[in-house]
Amino acid sequence: MTTTDILIIGAGISGAVLAERYAAIGKKVLILEKRDHIGGNCFDYLDENNILVSKYGAHLFHTNHEEVWKYVNRFAHWYKWEHRVLAKVDGQLVPIPVNIKTVNQIFDLKISTEAEMEEWLEKNRIEFTNASNGEEAVLNKLGYELYEKMFKHYTKKQWDKYPEELDASVLERIPVRKNFDDRYFSDKYQALPGGGYTKMFERILSSPTIEVMLNTDYFDVKDEISGFTKLFYTGPIDRFFEFKHSLEDKLEYRSINFVKETVDREYFQENSVVNYPGLEVDFTRIIEYKHFGNQISERTTIVKEFTTDEGEPYYPVPNARNSEIYEKYREEAEQLKDVYFVGRLANYKYFNMDQAFKNALELFALLEGKISRRRWNSYGKEKARKI
Repeated sequence: MTTTDILIIGAGISGAVLAERYAAIGKKVLILEKRDHIGGNCFDYLDENNILVSKYGAHLFHTNHEEVWKYVNRFAHWYKWEHRVLAKVDGQLVPIPVNIKTVNQIFDLKISTEAEMEEWLEKNRIEFTNASNGEEAVLNKLGYELYEKMFKHYTKKQWDKYPEELDASVLERIPVRKNFDDRYFSDKYQALPGGGYTKMFERILSSPTIEVMLNTDYFDVKDEISGFTKLFYTGPIDRFFEFKHSLEDKLEYRSINFVKETVDREYFQENSVVNYPGLEVDFTRIIEYKHFGNQISERTTIVKEFTTDEGEPYYPVPNARNSEIYEKYREEAEQLKDVYFVGRLANYKYFNMDQAFKNALELFALLEGKISRRRWNSYGKEKARKI
């Protein structure tokens, strides 16, 4: 029988931050992680080409939250990285998010000012006052042609659903720029950790009062652990309840099949990430990790990403059916005492990296009396919550 003060399921962002915070106030923390590594989906490593590669896709840190930026800088030296993405459309590479340059390239135009871009958007968009699905959300922003060229089939490849089958919130997140700014993000802080995310997580979890058990599934050992006053769970919420509402009520998640290749030349593509929104290929994008941090190697590593329903859950699938199922588990979770559901899978909601850090920090602050319940409730959509 193992005893601990705090039990955490999952060694990703949420679990690691909570572990560090509780260790800092003298608590003994036990983390159970079913994978063979820490860091969750942020795990990275040096491959056979001596290139730092992310096992689960590129993770680009960006935030406007001062408290998050201050926190992560305690555990890594960060170098500036303003991420840019290209998409192959009509045989040419165009920048995304959609901006003036994107429209000029695709439609052979010469838009040069924000006013002209605003005029073009107004002329082409199809107005929906309250978009009811993802298709209407894109049409409301960009109109039919860009929807067909850049979003319709990419969404199908990514989610195995066309935009009209998804909540409007999925595609409303897509930014549109009315200038020439081709950065993927516009946050104040955009950076990558020197040495990679795994080394950062090693520092976060370095306290002698934190024990991490890898290759350990909580559901296999839960009866062997005692003494804890709080349990934080970061996995799929329906799995926690062992699909008690029947397997028909299993929540949908999308996974990714990462196909890694070595290419015997210095570079494969001109950019770190190139998206393929069309039907000419069945993968969604190619990532060339050598570009991150300007790494040097005679050969290069590329990873093609194919989304799938099988494998590790990455993305909740937001639609009416899943929202209804999630609500059943949320109500079930409300009956539990001192059990907290934190992060993307446990809350069945998409979080950016900085939101995951922020939510974990704020949850700790709430539980340990650092902030008031009223202030906590004011965080609204971004908060991680006891549900």
